[in-house]
Amino acid sequence: MLEILLGVFLGALLGTISGIIPGVHANTLAGVLLGLQAPLLALLGPVALAGTLFAALITHTFVDAIPSTFLGIPEADTSLSVLPAHALCIEGNGEEAVRIAALGSACAIVIAVPVSILCFLLLPALQPFFDWWIGILLIACIGYMIVTSEAPGWALAIFVFSGILGIFTLHYTFLSWHTLSGGSAILMPLLSGLFGISVLLVSSRGILPEQHFSGLRIGDTAVMKYSLLGTGAGIAVGWLPGLSTASANGVLASMIGYEKDRRSYILATSAANTANAFIGLAALFALSRMRNGVMAALSQLPLPSMGELMVIGILAACAAYVITVRLSSSASRLNGFDSKTLNRSVIAFVILLCIVLTGPFGLLVLLLATAVGLVPHLVNVPRMYCMGAIMVPVMLYSFGIAWI
Repeated sequence: MLEILLGVFLGALLGTISGIIPGVHANTLAGVLLGLQAPLLALLGPVALAGTLFAALITHTFVDAIPSTFLGIPEADTSLSVLPAHALCIEGNGEEAVRIAALGSACAIVIAVPVSILCFLLLPALQPFFDWWIGILLIACIGYMIVTSEAPGWALAIFVFSGILGIFTLHYTFLSWHTLSGGSAILMPLLSGLFGISVLLVSSRGILPEQHFSGLRIGDTAVMKYSLLGTGAGIAVGWLPGLSTASANGVLASMIGYEKDRRSYILATSAANTANAFIGLAALFALSRMRNGVMAALSQLPLPSMGELMVIGILAACAAYVITVRLSSSASRLNGFDSKTLNRSVIAFVILLCIVLTGPFGLLVLLLATAVGLVPHLVNVPRMYCMGAIMVPVMLYSFGIAWI
């Protein structure tokens, strides 16, 4: 019990740090802790160390809503949800956006934990069927999104060109520097250019509006509906091969108009993000497949039981919800802040982090991704079609096309 509580405490602390620092993911912490595996195992024990990694991942899925909302820096898990959250912040409702995100993640826990256990018990026998059909599913989803767009030609062009950029980036990952995050860090400049810097370059200038909180403007029915939808999407992409929460966000964008119903979209994508972490743990134990960097790190450790890690994840989620809500209440300190200065500072930080993590190649990817990310604004098309950078490589992987 002491090892479980220690894992929850350390994981919540580290997950808060990684979540609050823009551009840093729990995978980065996992790489650092794995490098210190021998002394940490002797000091903490296997349950506490594995629990720290998983608790950090769960906490990160809550806290990362804060920089995504107030700074507009995306990660693979939050790329599309940045857009409505940052828009609410510009309207002065940043704290509400963060609290809705935390609520979505909390609701996901109630659904995702029992469903993850069911998936662990029932789905391994069906895995070969899932492995083949995922590409077909993605083609159907993106086809629907493009056909229903107001400008199908531009939507298709943006999707294709972002997909080509994604293939190029992942194919030449070996050209990037492999620092704390390893090769997966190349997603940072790719997504930051498509959904971060390109947004900040065309965002409003002047003084950041006064931040205020007057309650959550989303009904109970909507909370139930979109929690279920988001959790289902997170579980689906977490179990199916080659997908991530970024893919779930793209699918959700075709079902929920994030420009018309921002709050529901934020809640659904946050639920998907947290649900994905729990189903990833079930996939690790059932299939020995690693869905993210934290699971890859866990696979290198003496693992406790899945039940123990699930308990640690639930406790970490409870702590993370309180931490996120408390941190969001400090949003009023941004009242009157010069958004032009803030945007420039964030862009400079992203460029610096890109250089540190991925080197000159990452900087090239960031430049190309920013150029592609500016096109939706210029032609007045939703930015969600830039998710081709993730979805096209996954489709090719599903069909067995060797491109890496």
